[in-house]
Formats: sequence, structure tokens, C-alpha cells
Amino acid sequence: MTERTYNVLFLCTGNSARSVFGEAILNREGRGRFKAYSAGSRPRGEIHPYAIELLNKLQYPSGEFRSKSWDEFAAPGAPALDFVFTVCDDAAKEVCPVWPGQPMSAHWAVPDPVLVEGNEAERRLAFADSYRMLKNRISAFIALPIASLDRLSLRNKLEEIGTLLAGNHHVSF
Repeated sequence: MTERTYNVLFLCTGNSARSVFGEAILNREGRGRFKAYSAGSRPRGEIHPYAIELLNKLQYPSGEFRSKSWDEFAAPGAPALDFVFTVCDDAAKEVCPVWPGQPMSAHWAVPDPVLVEGNEAERRLAFADSYRMLKNRISAFIALPIASLDRLSLRNKLEEIGTLLAGNHHVSF
């Protein structure tokens, strides 16, 4: 018997970097156990060029990503979601979208690299740091024995994952 596939939505405000990283990472690392999507409450309408450049460097098929509204996932015919992760940064006083309904949800705050000011190297590093933070959290998520955890235990584990730090390894591009 094959394990079921879980549908996961990564939400942020602009859907131009962080949520797209989440979608890319989970679709690769989840190896068919997960189908990831991304969306924004106020999508910018395009993926940030630094995000696309980093995904290309890491050999993700970046041509499939687009900045879109979360409304697409509330429409008839949209995939039934099992998990929704918001990745906005509370520290930046960013307004995070709230997803109604039954999916298991958690907040995994990640600073928005699009908002980072500074020279080109500093801005690129912010994108790499956001990617790395999400990769670490997603690695912890896919290691969970989801089918064997009760709902409360799973919710607690998802919230714990949201507190994981980025780690010490940098992804550069």
C-alpha cells in the first residue's frame, strides 16, 4: 500500500520569494509524499529575480513558478489542502494571511529577503538565508511520522519546526 500524498500550501504576503522557496524545496525533498503550492495574500505578480537566480543555481525547474493569489486555492476545483504554512515575518510587523478551514496550519516566520536593503551581496545573502531556513524546516517536517501522530502532537511538532533557526551553512549564488 502506498502512502498518501499530502497537499501543502506555503503562504506569504507577496508570493515572490519565501513561499516559492517552500514550494520548490518541498516538491523536491518530499519525493512524491507531498505536493507543494505557494500563494500570497497580496501577490507581487512576479517572482523576484534573485529568487529565480538562486533556484536556477540550485537546479530547481524555476520556469513553473508564478506569483499568485491565495484565492486560487479557495476556488472550486482547487486541491484539498492538508497543511498550510505561513512564512511571513512577525518581527517585521508584516501582516500574515490567515487560512480558514480544516488544514493543519503553522506559522514559520522567515524574514522577507525582498525587503532587505544594502548592497547586492547583502541582498543576495538575505535570499540565501531565507532559502536555508526553509530548507531546514522542511527537512524536519518531512521527517515527521505524520500518519502516526495525533492531531495535537502534530500541531505541536509543526509549531516547534517554526522555531528552528537557519543553521550555520550558507547557500551562495
